[in-house]
Amino acid sequence: MNRKVKSTLGLVGLLILILLIGGAYILIFQRGTIKSDQKKLAELKANHYNTEQLKVQLLALEKKASVLDSILAKRKFNIPQNLSSISFFNFLNKVSENFSQDTQTDVEYLDQKSDKDFLYYEYKINGGGDYNDLYQLIYAIEQSKELKKIKNVTLSNYITTDKDGTPNFLVSYTILVDVYFSTNNRFSTTEFVENNLNTPPIYDVFYPLIRNQIPPNVNNLLDVQGAKLLALIPEGAFIADSKGNTYLLWEGQQVYLGYLTKIDYDHNTVSFILNKGGIIEKVDLELEKESANKKNIREKIK
Repeated sequence: MNRKVKSTLGLVGLLILILLIGGAYILIFQRGTIKSDQKKLAELKANHYNTEQLKVQLLALEKKASVLDSILAKRKFNIPQNLSSISFFNFLNKVSENFSQDTQTDVEYLDQKSDKDFLYYEYKINGGGDYNDLYQLIYAIEQSKELKKIKNVTLSNYITTDKDGTPNFLVSYTILVDVYFSTNNRFSTTEFVENNLNTPPIYDVFYPLIRNQIPPNVNNLLDVQGAKLLALIPEGAFIADSKGNTYLLWEGQQVYLGYLTKIDYDHNTVSFILNKGGIIEKVDLELEKESANKKNIREKIK
Protein backbone atom coordinates (compact mmCIF):
# COMPACT_ATOMS: atom_id res chain seq x y z
CA MET A 1 0.00 0.00 0.00
CA ASN A 2 1.49 3.22 -1.15
CA ARG A 3 1.51 6.50 0.68
CA LYS A 4 -1.34 8.07 -1.31
CA VAL A 5 -3.77 5.29 -0.46
CA LYS A 6 -2.87 5.51 3.21
CA SER A 7 -3.61 9.24 3.24
CA THR A 8 -6.95 8.68 1.54
CA LEU A 9 -7.98 5.99 4.04
CA GLY A 10 -6.91 8.21 6.93
CA LEU A 11 -9.08 11.07 5.66
CA VAL A 12 -12.05 8.71 5.18
CA GLY A 13 -11.61 7.38 8.71
CA LEU A 14 -11.42 10.95 10.11
CA LEU A 15 -14.56 11.88 8.23
CA ILE A 16 -16.39 8.86 9.60
CA LEU A 17 -15.21 9.75 13.12
CA ILE A 18 -16.48 13.33 12.71
CA LEU A 19 -19.84 12.09 11.47
CA LEU A 20 -20.15 9.68 14.40
CA ILE A 21 -19.26 12.38 16.91
CA GLY A 22 -21.66 14.91 15.26
CA GLY A 23 -24.47 12.37 15.14
CA ALA A 24 -23.94 11.44 18.77
CA TYR A 25 -23.96 15.15 19.76
CA ILE A 26 -27.17 15.78 17.85
CA LEU A 27 -28.96 12.71 19.15
CA ILE A 28 -27.78 12.98 22.73
CA PHE A 29 -27.16 16.61 23.54
CA GLN A 30 -29.48 18.47 21.11
CA ARG A 31 -32.36 16.00 21.07
CA GLY A 32 -34.45 17.96 23.62
CA THR A 33 -33.83 21.27 21.87
CA ILE A 34 -34.79 19.82 18.51
CA LYS A 35 -38.03 18.40 19.88
CA SER A 36 -38.89 21.74 21.48
CA ASP A 37 -38.20 23.62 18.23
CA GLN A 38 -40.22 21.07 16.24
CA LYS A 39 -43.13 21.55 18.66
CA LYS A 40 -42.98 25.35 18.30
CA LEU A 41 -42.79 24.99 14.53
CA ALA A 42 -45.87 22.76 14.56
CA GLU A 43 -47.75 25.33 16.68
CA LEU A 44 -46.76 28.16 14.36
CA LYS A 45 -47.91 26.16 11.34
CA ALA A 46 -51.19 25.30 13.05
CA ASN A 47 -51.88 28.98 13.89
CA HIS A 48 -50.57 30.39 10.68
CA TYR A 49 -52.80 33.07 9.13
CA ASN A 50 -52.19 35.36 6.26
CA THR A 51 -52.36 39.14 6.66
CA GLU A 52 -55.80 39.52 5.06
CA GLN A 53 -57.36 36.98 7.42
CA LEU A 54 -55.84 38.79 10.40
CA LYS A 55 -57.30 42.12 9.20
CA VAL A 56 -60.75 40.58 8.83
CA GLN A 57 -60.56 39.14 12.34
CA LEU A 58 -59.37 42.49 13.74
CA LEU A 59 -62.29 44.38 12.20
CA ALA A 60 -64.75 41.84 13.60
CA LEU A 61 -63.28 42.10 17.08
CA GLU A 62 -63.26 45.91 16.94
CA LYS A 63 -66.93 45.90 15.92
CA LYS A 64 -67.79 43.57 18.80
CA ALA A 65 -65.84 45.74 21.26
CA SER A 66 -67.64 48.84 19.96
CA VAL A 67 -71.04 47.20 20.53
CA LEU A 68 -70.12 46.19 24.06
CA ASP A 69 -68.74 49.68 24.77
CA SER A 70 -71.93 51.34 23.51
CA ILE A 71 -74.03 49.10 25.77
CA LEU A 72 -71.93 50.13 28.78
CA ALA A 73 -72.10 53.80 27.74
CA LYS A 74 -75.93 53.70 27.70
CA ARG A 75 -76.04 52.45 31.26
CA LYS A 76 -76.75 55.15 33.82
CA PHE A 77 -73.73 54.19 35.93
CA ASN A 78 -70.30 52.73 35.24
CA ILE A 79 -67.69 51.36 37.64
CA PRO A 80 -64.21 52.56 36.63
CA GLN A 81 -61.05 50.48 36.76
CA ASN A 82 -58.34 51.19 39.36
CA LEU A 83 -59.71 54.61 40.30
CA SER A 84 -57.38 57.06 42.04
CA SER A 85 -58.44 58.29 45.48
CA ILE A 86 -57.71 61.86 44.33
CA SER A 87 -60.36 61.78 41.58
CA PHE A 88 -63.22 62.41 44.03
CA PHE A 89 -61.54 65.63 45.22
CA ASN A 90 -61.32 66.79 41.60
CA PHE A 91 -64.96 65.82 41.06
CA LEU A 92 -66.13 67.94 44.01
CA ASN A 93 -64.01 70.91 42.93
CA LYS A 94 -65.72 70.88 39.55
CA VAL A 95 -69.21 70.49 41.05
CA SER A 96 -68.73 73.30 43.59
CA GLU A 97 -67.08 75.85 41.29
CA ASN A 98 -70.41 77.74 40.87
CA PHE A 99 -71.52 77.59 44.51
CA SER A 100 -72.31 80.82 46.34
CA GLN A 101 -69.77 82.52 48.59
CA ASP A 102 -71.77 81.42 51.64
CA THR A 103 -71.13 77.73 50.86
CA GLN A 104 -68.00 76.03 52.17
CA THR A 105 -67.15 72.33 51.63
CA ASP A 106 -64.34 70.23 53.15
CA VAL A 107 -63.58 66.64 52.09
CA GLU A 108 -61.75 64.00 54.12
CA TYR A 109 -60.54 60.62 52.84
CA LEU A 110 -61.38 57.89 55.38
CA ASP A 111 -60.59 54.39 54.11
CA GLN A 112 -60.59 51.83 51.28
CA LYS A 113 -62.97 48.88 51.66
CA SER A 114 -64.43 46.03 49.60
CA ASP A 115 -68.01 45.20 48.69
CA LYS A 116 -68.41 41.75 47.10
CA ASP A 117 -66.57 41.91 43.75
CA PHE A 118 -65.83 45.64 43.98
CA LEU A 119 -63.71 48.06 45.98
CA TYR A 120 -64.67 51.52 47.19
CA TYR A 121 -63.18 54.60 48.82
CA GLU A 122 -64.96 56.16 51.77
CA TYR A 123 -65.08 59.97 52.15
CA LYS A 124 -66.52 62.39 54.68
CA ILE A 125 -67.84 65.79 53.51
CA ASN A 126 -68.33 68.59 56.03
CA GLY A 127 -69.71 71.97 55.08
CA GLY A 128 -72.45 74.51 55.18
CA GLY A 129 -74.13 77.09 53.00
CA ASP A 130 -77.03 77.65 50.66
CA TYR A 131 -79.69 74.93 50.52
CA ASN A 132 -79.70 74.86 46.71
CA ASP A 133 -75.92 74.34 46.70
CA LEU A 134 -76.40 71.39 49.05
CA TYR A 135 -79.08 69.95 46.76
CA GLN A 136 -76.75 70.38 43.76
CA LEU A 137 -73.97 68.58 45.64
CA ILE A 138 -76.15 65.62 46.61
CA TYR A 139 -77.66 65.36 43.12
CA ALA A 140 -74.22 65.43 41.46
CA ILE A 141 -72.90 62.66 43.71
CA GLU A 142 -75.93 60.40 43.26
CA GLN A 143 -76.29 60.97 39.48
CA SER A 144 -72.61 60.88 38.51
CA LYS A 145 -71.68 58.43 35.74
CA GLU A 146 -69.04 56.76 37.90
CA LEU A 147 -70.91 54.97 40.66
CA LYS A 148 -71.05 56.86 43.97
CA LYS A 149 -73.36 56.23 46.92
CA ILE A 150 -74.33 58.53 49.77
CA LYS A 151 -74.36 56.38 52.89
CA ASN A 152 -75.42 58.91 55.52
CA VAL A 153 -76.45 62.60 55.71
CA THR A 154 -76.76 64.83 58.78
CA LEU A 155 -78.36 68.29 58.36
CA SER A 156 -79.02 71.29 60.59
CA ASN A 157 -79.88 74.94 59.96
CA TYR A 158 -78.13 78.12 61.10
CA ILE A 159 -78.34 81.88 60.45
CA THR A 160 -75.64 84.36 59.44
CA THR A 161 -75.95 88.12 58.96
CA ASP A 162 -74.34 90.26 56.27
CA LYS A 163 -72.59 93.56 57.03
CA ASP A 164 -75.77 95.44 56.10
CA GLY A 165 -77.83 93.31 58.50
CA THR A 166 -79.48 91.01 55.94
CA PRO A 167 -80.08 87.55 57.46
CA ASN A 168 -79.03 84.42 55.56
CA PHE A 169 -80.76 81.13 56.39
CA LEU A 170 -78.21 78.39 55.69
CA VAL A 171 -77.74 74.63 56.19
CA SER A 172 -74.78 72.76 57.69
CA TYR A 173 -74.20 69.16 56.61
CA THR A 174 -72.10 66.07 57.10
CA ILE A 175 -72.19 63.47 54.29
CA LEU A 176 -70.58 60.03 54.09
CA VAL A 177 -69.91 58.92 50.50
CA ASP A 178 -68.68 55.63 48.98
CA VAL A 179 -66.97 55.83 45.57
CA TYR A 180 -66.82 52.46 43.78
CA PHE A 181 -64.19 51.04 41.41
CA SER A 182 -63.06 47.66 40.05
CA THR A 183 -59.79 45.87 39.35
CA ASN A 184 -60.87 45.18 35.74
CA ASN A 185 -62.51 47.13 32.91
CA ARG A 186 -65.65 45.00 32.51
CA PHE A 187 -67.89 47.77 33.88
CA SER A 188 -66.33 50.88 32.32
CA THR A 189 -66.23 52.49 28.88
CA THR A 190 -63.17 53.37 26.82
CA GLU A 191 -64.27 57.04 26.64
CA PHE A 192 -65.77 58.59 29.78
CA VAL A 193 -68.75 60.95 29.31
CA GLU A 194 -70.26 62.47 32.46
CA ASN A 195 -74.03 62.57 33.02
CA ASN A 196 -75.89 65.88 33.08
CA LEU A 197 -75.48 67.09 36.67
CA ASN A 198 -77.24 70.47 36.35
CA THR A 199 -80.30 71.09 38.56
CA PRO A 200 -82.84 73.93 38.63
CA PRO A 201 -83.39 75.91 41.87
CA ILE A 202 -85.82 74.29 44.32
CA TYR A 203 -87.74 75.46 47.35
CA ASP A 204 -85.61 75.77 50.49
CA VAL A 205 -87.29 73.49 53.04
CA PHE A 206 -85.10 74.98 55.79
CA TYR A 207 -86.23 78.55 55.09
CA PRO A 208 -88.55 79.52 58.00
CA LEU A 209 -92.12 80.47 57.18
CA ILE A 210 -92.25 82.97 60.07
CA ARG A 211 -89.07 84.89 60.76
CA ASN A 212 -87.98 87.25 63.52
CA GLN A 213 -85.25 88.62 61.26
CA ILE A 214 -86.41 91.24 58.75
CA PRO A 215 -83.95 92.47 56.09
CA PRO A 216 -82.89 96.12 56.40
CA ASN A 217 -83.99 98.78 53.96
CA VAL A 218 -80.63 98.98 52.18
CA ASN A 219 -82.11 100.39 48.93
CA ASN A 220 -83.92 103.28 50.66
CA LEU A 221 -87.33 102.13 49.46
CA LEU A 222 -90.54 103.63 50.78
CA ASP A 223 -91.34 102.34 54.27
CA VAL A 224 -95.14 102.09 54.28
CA GLN A 225 -95.23 102.02 58.09
CA GLY A 226 -96.25 105.58 59.11
CA ALA A 227 -96.41 106.79 55.49
CA LYS A 228 -99.03 109.29 54.17
CA LEU A 229 -100.69 109.57 50.76
CA LEU A 230 -100.18 113.15 49.58
CA ALA A 231 -101.69 113.19 46.09
CA LEU A 232 -102.85 111.07 43.16
CA ILE A 233 -101.83 112.00 39.64
CA PRO A 234 -102.18 110.16 36.30
CA GLU A 235 -98.54 109.08 36.52
CA GLY A 236 -98.95 107.52 39.97
CA ALA A 237 -99.15 108.49 43.63
CA PHE A 238 -97.15 110.90 45.80
CA ILE A 239 -96.42 109.32 49.18
CA ALA A 240 -94.36 110.61 52.12
CA ASP A 241 -92.72 108.33 54.67
CA SER A 242 -92.48 108.98 58.42
CA LYS A 243 -89.24 110.94 57.93
CA GLY A 244 -90.76 113.34 55.41
CA ASN A 245 -89.15 111.82 52.31
CA THR A 246 -91.50 111.84 49.30
CA TYR A 247 -91.81 109.15 46.61
CA LEU A 248 -93.63 108.99 43.28
CA LEU A 249 -94.85 105.42 42.86
CA TRP A 250 -97.00 103.50 40.39
CA GLU A 251 -98.73 100.14 40.45
CA GLY A 252 -96.35 97.20 40.72
CA GLN A 253 -93.43 99.26 42.05
CA GLN A 254 -91.43 97.79 44.92
CA VAL A 255 -91.49 99.28 48.41
CA TYR A 256 -89.77 98.16 51.59
CA LEU A 257 -90.99 94.59 52.33
CA GLY A 258 -93.54 94.59 49.52
CA TYR A 259 -95.18 96.20 46.50
CA LEU A 260 -97.77 98.85 45.62
CA THR A 261 -100.55 96.67 44.22
CA LYS A 262 -103.35 99.13 43.36
CA ILE A 263 -104.10 102.84 42.87
CA ASP A 264 -107.82 103.54 43.28
CA TYR A 265 -108.58 106.95 41.77
CA ASP A 266 -112.32 106.62 42.52
CA HIS A 267 -111.82 106.26 46.26
CA ASN A 268 -108.49 108.15 46.47
CA THR A 269 -106.61 105.23 48.03
CA VAL A 270 -103.53 103.14 47.37
CA SER A 271 -103.00 99.52 48.47
CA PHE A 272 -99.84 97.66 49.42
CA ILE A 273 -98.99 94.00 50.08
CA LEU A 274 -96.18 93.58 52.61
CA ASN A 275 -94.28 90.47 53.75
CA LYS A 276 -93.22 91.04 57.34
CA GLY A 277 -91.08 88.03 58.12
CA GLY A 278 -93.51 85.58 56.55
CA ILE A 279 -96.67 87.37 57.72
CA ILE A 280 -98.51 88.81 54.72
CA GLU A 281 -100.21 92.13 55.46
CA LYS A 282 -102.38 94.40 53.33
CA VAL A 283 -102.03 98.14 53.97
CA ASP A 284 -104.27 100.90 52.49
CA LEU A 285 -103.43 104.61 52.52
CA GLU A 286 -106.02 107.35 51.94
CA LEU A 287 -105.64 110.99 50.98
CA GLU A 288 -105.40 113.30 53.98
CA LYS A 289 -108.59 115.15 52.98
CA GLU A 290 -110.58 111.92 52.61
CA SER A 291 -109.39 110.74 56.00
CA ALA A 292 -110.32 114.09 57.60
CA ASN A 293 -113.79 114.09 56.02
CA LYS A 294 -114.51 110.55 57.19
CA LYS A 295 -113.34 111.50 60.69
CA ASN A 296 -115.70 114.53 60.76
CA ILE A 297 -118.64 112.41 59.56
CA ARG A 298 -118.00 109.87 62.30
CA GLU A 299 -117.86 112.63 64.91
CA LYS A 300 -121.15 114.17 63.70
CA ILE A 301 -122.86 110.77 63.83
CA LYS A 302 -121.77 110.38 67.41
